[in-house]
Amino acid sequence: MTPFLLPHTLLGEGPHKVIAVHGWFADRSAYEPVLADLDTAAFQYAVVDLRGYGEAKDAVGAYTTSEGAADVLDLADRLGWERFSLVGHSMGGSVAQRVLATAPHRVRRLVGVSPVPASGLHLPPDQWELFASAAHDPENRRAIIDFTTGGTRPRAWLDRMVRRSVEVSDVKAFRAWLDSWAGDDFRTEVDGSPVAALAVTGALDPALSSDLMRDTWLRSYPQGELTELPGAGHYAMDEVPLELIRTVEDFLRAGGDVGAGADGEEAAGREEASGGHGGPGGRGDGAA
Repeated sequence: MTPFLLPHTLLGEGPHKVIAVHGWFADRSAYEPVLADLDTAAFQYAVVDLRGYGEAKDAVGAYTTSEGAADVLDLADRLGWERFSLVGHSMGGSVAQRVLATAPHRVRRLVGVSPVPASGLHLPPDQWELFASAAHDPENRRAIIDFTTGGTRPRAWLDRMVRRSVEVSDVKAFRAWLDSWAGDDFRTEVDGSPVAALAVTGALDPALSSDLMRDTWLRSYPQGELTELPGAGHYAMDEVPLELIRTVEDFLRAGGDVGAGADGEEAAGREEASGGHGGPGGRGDGAA
């Protein structure tokens, strides 16, 4: 695997280092709605572009979660970050868990925002076709975004999200990433990990829902937590940026600078739901 320096934005000078990984539909610009209000005194964030996206749009690669994890670790090495926390949105949540599987001693805390489980995501044939053809068909991208935000978002917002997705992603890479985040199952490599791990879901997202996280995330991580944001769908950074920042940074602060998995003050499997339970969330629906 050829080393590759992920393009990234550094924010803040805080002692707690955090690497943020985007999802399937966008590059690191997915995090733009939250950047201005991050606590840059307590944290230093590195927000990255994976291969096939943004400034790395033309980067050659296998476009897999394992390759993405290796790239994240290489970036941490270059930054001199021996230990760090991870935030991953959707597909980026799978990449973040791969980092944990590869180098568990280096991960302080783990946050998945509507994260794809380490078991991947089974899609029935009709949905697989919708997702696979979304690489070349912007209307299918729009349909997926609309579905995973509960059919409640304005047309102009959906159009903007689709335009960004098309502009910042390479078609071949976009399609290849799907095979990995949906099809790879590495749950045995993270099951039982003592790392403190938060899953944040949106109540309007019927795909990567709270119910799915109970069946996957909370089963894998004994110190797993679950928070549902009532006003969000799959794209919490756009939909409820301030609530997301508060939820994520409160969680990251809770552990202090301790060894991975040594956050003993957290009850195993504690669920912090801030609203009602999510909509029907089976393994047959997903977006990343």
